[in-house]
Amino acid sequence: MSKAILVPMLVLAGWTMLVWLWMYATRLPAMSRAGIDGTKMVGSTGKSLRDDLVAAGEERASWVADNYNHLMEQPTIFYATALALAVMGESGSLAVNLAWGYAALRIVHSLVQILSNRVVIRFAVFALASLCLFGLVLVALSVATA
Repeated sequence: MSKAILVPMLVLAGWTMLVWLWMYATRLPAMSRAGIDGTKMVGSTGKSLRDDLVAAGEERASWVADNYNHLMEQPTIFYATALALAVMGESGSLAVNLAWGYAALRIVHSLVQILSNRVVIRFAVFALASLCLFGLVLVALSVATA
């Protein structure tokens, strides 16, 4: 099993957990400032909480939660692909560099979304990360079918 491909995967997983902490460190005080009592919420959704926070002028707190949700979406393909490459023993520099590119760009994407939420910048970074992931999937397919 190749461990080199696992390091960027674990870095992104670690980053995701830091964003999770950041989310609660931001959201709980914002809820308090907005007068939202989480202990009295029943059957609420993330969207309704976001709407309440936005209405109270606490939209920035939702940016962190939105990014945490984004880290639960496309990166799942990255995790599966990196694990598949590790199991197949792939440790070539192309795969490892693509994995590092993806992980680094997703961290940059997080920082853009959380700190400024400039959609055009966020989209450009997301597109570049997606290209890295697409390349990684192609490498995995070529290794699996060789």
